[in-house]
Parts: sequence; structure tokens; C-alpha cells
Amino acid sequence: MSHHAFSFNGEMLHALPSGALYWPAQNLLCVSDLHFGKAQRYALQGGSALPPYEVKDTLMRLDHDITTQAAKTVICLGDSFDRISASADLDLDAREWITRLQAGREWIWIEGNHDPGPVDLGGTHLAEHLRAGLIFRHIAIGETLKSGEISGHYHPKITLNLKARALTRRCFAIDERRLIMPAFGTYTGGLSVRAEPLNTLLSTKAIAVLTGETALPVPIKTR
Repeated sequence: MSHHAFSFNGEMLHALPSGALYWPAQNLLCVSDLHFGKAQRYALQGGSALPPYEVKDTLMRLDHDITTQAAKTVICLGDSFDRISASADLDLDAREWITRLQAGREWIWIEGNHDPGPVDLGGTHLAEHLRAGLIFRHIAIGETLKSGEISGHYHPKITLNLKARALTRRCFAIDERRLIMPAFGTYTGGLSVRAEPLNTLLSTKAIAVLTGETALPVPIKTR
């Protein structure tokens, strides 16, 4: 078993090695921070040229998870597009690929800080989404939070100091009340779970679940 199964606010969830989250009882797959169009934005801003393969690679991995889990609902948890116009800039192959993935499924786009407006693709565009006691939103809220929040935005990662080398991985950050998703997009950086504001958002009991070949849970020990 390569995923990590855990109980969250009374629901059994699976953290997948890819960085996607699967909710078996709802047959729901959630991914965060796809950032389609990041390479193009870099080029338009005169930054370092990135290979223009990020959309295809991200879609390939998303397609694999949707197919493997046979998900009937997909939630994209904000910053699916790197800027508000990026959905319109997708090439025809990418747009047709997304349309194929949406066919026969409930598809929800949660708005993010990079893509706050509706996109010209299928699916439903929402600020946040409540389902069976879990709330899906892009950015974690502060101390008034009730249990059951699933968010993204911060691209959490963790570095483990092993005997031979330091290992850095994207990760899920999970405590008793909140779950912060790793970025799923190919060209996305990360913020250490031990750095602000993640270390203040998470409780002392928080764990990280590493992405990679196997979803591996480890304590964070932020303080």
C-alpha cells in the first residue's frame, strides 16, 4: 500500500504519493496548486526560460490519479492556473484533455489568489466547498477555525536529515483541525513546514506526509 490512510474529522482519507488526496466514502479526489501556465508567465515576465512541458506533465499525473481511483468528483483547490488568463492560453490539446477528464464527473474549481475569477472551462467555480463536515478552501484561515479544513496555497515541503544526505519532499501537513495540501503542479516550489506561517498554523501534534514513491508520515516537530 503506497498511500497513507488516516482519520480526519471523523472521515477516512488517503494521502497519495503523488500529492493528491482521495476520500473513498465520497469517491472524491482533491489536488491543489496545479499552476497551469507558470512556464509561460515566466517567459512573459522576462524570467528564466522553463521547458514548456509543465501542463502536459501535470495533466498526465492528474489523469493517472483520477483513473486509478475511479474518482467521480474532482476538486481543484485553487491556483489551478498561474494567472487569471492562463486558462484561455492553454493549447487545444490541454483544453481537450481537461474536457475528457471532466466528462461524467463533478468537477469543482476552488478560487485561489492567482485565479480568483471563473475559468472558461467546464465545471463549477466556487470560493469554497463544504461536504460532509469537511470544508475545502484555498487558504487556511486563522484561530477561528473549526475542525475539518482542507486547504492549499503554501506548497508545504519538509527536509529530513538522513545519515547520508538531506532529503526534501513536498508534503501534506496535517494536525487535529486542518490539512494543508502539497502543490501538485510540476513547476511549483515549496515552503518549509517549519517556517512561518506554517509553523504557527499547525499544532505541536502535526505530521507531514511525504510525497514520492510512498506516502510516508513523519512528525514535524515545529517547536
